[in-house]
Amino acid sequence: MNMEQALQAFIAESGELLEDMERALLGVLQEDEPSDAVNAIFRAAHTIKGSAGLFGLDFIVDFTHVAESVLDKVRDGAITLDESVVALLLACADHTGRLVAAAAAGQTEADAQLLADAQPLLEGLNRLLADAAGAPHPAPASAPVPGGAAAEAPYGMPVGHAASPLRPPPAGRAPDHWHISLRFGKDVLRNGMDPLSFLRYLGKLGTITAIATLADELPGLAEMDAESCYLGFEIALRSSATKAAIEGTFEFVLDDCVVHILPPDSEVSRYIDLIDSLGPRSDDGTLRLGEILVHCGSLTRRELNEALHLQHSGATEPLGQLLVEQRRVQQPVVEAALVRQKQIKDTRAADHQSVRVDAEKLDRLVDLVGELITATASATQAGRHVQNVALQEAHSTLNGLVQEIRDSALQLRMVRIGATFNRFQRMVHDVSREIGKDIVLQVRGEDTELDKTVIEKIADPLTHLVRNSMDHGIEPAALRAERGKPAWGTVSLNAYHDSGSIVIEVSDDGGGLSRERILAKAVERGLVDAGKTLPDDEVYDLVFEPGFSTAEQITNLSGRGVGMDVVKRNITALRGTVTLDSRPGLGTKTTVRLPLTLAIINGFQVAVGRSVFVLPLDAIEECIEFRGDSGHDYTELRGRVLPFIRLRTLFHVPGAAGSRQSIVVVREGAQRFGLIVDRLLGEAQAVIKPLAQMFAHLQGISGSSILGTGEVALILDIPALAARAGAVQRSAADTAGAAPH
Repeated sequence: MNMEQALQAFIAESGELLEDMERALLGVLQEDEPSDAVNAIFRAAHTIKGSAGLFGLDFIVDFTHVAESVLDKVRDGAITLDESVVALLLACADHTGRLVAAAAAGQTEADAQLLADAQPLLEGLNRLLADAAGAPHPAPASAPVPGGAAAEAPYGMPVGHAASPLRPPPAGRAPDHWHISLRFGKDVLRNGMDPLSFLRYLGKLGTITAIATLADELPGLAEMDAESCYLGFEIALRSSATKAAIEGTFEFVLDDCVVHILPPDSEVSRYIDLIDSLGPRSDDGTLRLGEILVHCGSLTRRELNEALHLQHSGATEPLGQLLVEQRRVQQPVVEAALVRQKQIKDTRAADHQSVRVDAEKLDRLVDLVGELITATASATQAGRHVQNVALQEAHSTLNGLVQEIRDSALQLRMVRIGATFNRFQRMVHDVSREIGKDIVLQVRGEDTELDKTVIEKIADPLTHLVRNSMDHGIEPAALRAERGKPAWGTVSLNAYHDSGSIVIEVSDDGGGLSRERILAKAVERGLVDAGKTLPDDEVYDLVFEPGFSTAEQITNLSGRGVGMDVVKRNITALRGTVTLDSRPGLGTKTTVRLPLTLAIINGFQVAVGRSVFVLPLDAIEECIEFRGDSGHDYTELRGRVLPFIRLRTLFHVPGAAGSRQSIVVVREGAQRFGLIVDRLLGEAQAVIKPLAQMFAHLQGISGSSILGTGEVALILDIPALAARAGAVQRSAADTAGAAPH
């Protein structure tokens, strides 16, 4: 990898780390035990700083170093994490993102605007550091101050004794103590690390019962460099933490120090029990000796890698013997692992790796698969005229393979919606502070997948809906208290699959929509005749009219209705629908229904006259024979009224209807309706082609597809037809209600 490629990898990794950092910051105050989240935040800042230094991006290093120092004090407990500190760190993460973007654009130093933006953030960070410096820092229990009075050395070792990191502790040591032998590198201070902060944090994992400060590497005063670290420590720790957790304390200085961790004797029997309980395959698909030891917790991944490196460098000892000699693992544990290794077959599972692929390449692949489907359909159509059995079988096999290729290609473009949902956590956090409301965001269905193209285009409409719910849906705290609600409001995002579509719900527990005010505004604007009675869904649908709003005051965030026409237009452009449901005093729910993909669908072909139409297969419930014609646009199906639409009449198809017609029963959400067709042609894959702009006004058509014969088939717009069928059903209900009894 050349330097340019490495820089691009750094930029991509930094974006992911900043997303992780933001997610952890937004949730850290709700954690019962926030230390893991704080460590994740610190790790993200430290990794970005260290990687930026490799590329000489000092303007990133300088800024993130200050933020990292604050996070280090948060880890030590010297700085209390509260809303104001979280808000400051979120702003720092945003600024770091801008610095990384500047580096991506080729900048090697911060411009005047970036420097100006950083100034208030640095002032806030330095203020926190100054306050923390004035506060007493709690020292680990029983830990003497290095360089102070002599302390009792662990295991009878005198203070200052230059013990080798590989030397075992004396036999008289306490059996329930972890023995940590720690030697800091000389450059640890220059790299911005404070050795004492790691010791303080180690005290949070348990009780440091004894510690010895080793100064044997300290040179004479004339040769001593004040910026170098010459200290080492021998530590006795009583803790229930795992070896990996203890090693994780030193994660950020492992390259600048030598650390060896020997578990207490009481852990040996537990390690052996864990080894004996291993199944035929461990979680990562391998049962080599080192992996067994890592799996049971007696060895860390870093220790294993170091031992393997020694083997590759020429060490002749077997791995188990090498680990025992280095005092990484006790002899009984290694023996138990070797016995277990002989009992099972040494296998290795395939590694699960992800590869970054340019989005344009995926789009091109899907386009080619679409063309392949059309070409295969043409070949199949031609093969039917040849009447060759072998050729037809070959085409059948080809069709199956093409379908598998289609499914695989589309799956490559499927991404979880959770990443989009999680972006709203930050927006809700910031907007709630801006408007003075206490609002939380609940997210469900994060694992629901849909086409990346749909996700990209739905982000803006969802943003507007969430802001609407916050600004005009959630009431002020005082009003919520009067209504017996919790002081904090809740905005919810939910996603799930339904009938071949994805449904996204944006709901709030606010005051709900006022039906009366909407109707009054509609009458005022001439959208509805005065005195006309409308069902709730039609009333709420009025807010999607251009410029329609009932808000008494339009804020810079949103106005319920202002811009909702754009929301609906964008969703409709994705072949989707949006509906509103509201209960006064209880809240509002906006339901967005979208196709899973915009490229290829499993379709069902029907014919009306010589015209062929395609319906999404997942929307079809059943097909039944259409018997008789009463002249009404509805029939009875198993005791329930089923409205239907005559496609011949709707699309003005010439010619008379056939002697036998069928009803295709379709479901759109909770609504069921029928489509009257002449013939059922069966299932077929349909490559969706958008209609030209001159056909944009057509109602009930969402696109087109090329048949195997080369003819064009129109793809029906199920949501639009469902709305038309709904009007038919209401008309039928009104007629039934008006009939004499």
